[in-house]
Amino acid sequence: MLSTLTGRYVNSPESKMDQDLRRIGERGFLGFLQEAEAASLSEDYWNVGLVQNLETSSISSPYFNVFLAAQIFLKDRSLLSGNVDVEDLVSAMGDVHHIFPKQYLKDNGVTDKARYNQVANYTYLDTSINIAVGKKAPNEYFRMAKEQSEGSEGSIGTLKSAEEYTSNLEVNCIPINVIDMDAGDYEQFLATRRQLMAQKIKKYYNSL
Repeated sequence: MLSTLTGRYVNSPESKMDQDLRRIGERGFLGFLQEAEAASLSEDYWNVGLVQNLETSSISSPYFNVFLAAQIFLKDRSLLSGNVDVEDLVSAMGDVHHIFPKQYLKDNGVTDKARYNQVANYTYLDTSINIAVGKKAPNEYFRMAKEQSEGSEGSIGTLKSAEEYTSNLEVNCIPINVIDMDAGDYEQFLATRRQLMAQKIKKYYNSL
């Protein structure tokens, strides 16, 4: 996982691996690992470097894939679902969907593909929830989901309590104030979610 997060073997992998094997022979594996972590996974990495690496529109980004691995490892429910895990959707080869719907952003002036396709705007959604969300603004459909979790009639998600709603946003790294957000808040949403995603990846790494 360290090598995935840091791209340790992306360039000249054979010589880098030979170097690492020599150091493992000299220091022992645990000593080598602690040294590598101290050099590559400082607090600056988690708080700044990884956050910057998550600023990408590449769906194959190793950092986004590690985020999904973290959600699977931690058995997180998918967004707005009370009964479908992220693992279920990934295993079924489901698709990622936009938290700020793509058409909604385009209709509101965000027409750059590299902006509306940011990985911080991606999540796995159950098909029925994705259909219900459609082109709605976040401040519309998250409010509907919250009110539904509190007992109102609705068809967005399957959350059954206010506590479940709050917990679901937390495990999916969605800022709680998304309920007030529209297109004008999109960049701030991305910045905040990248920070939350980085902290989830850190929690996952430290759990291994």
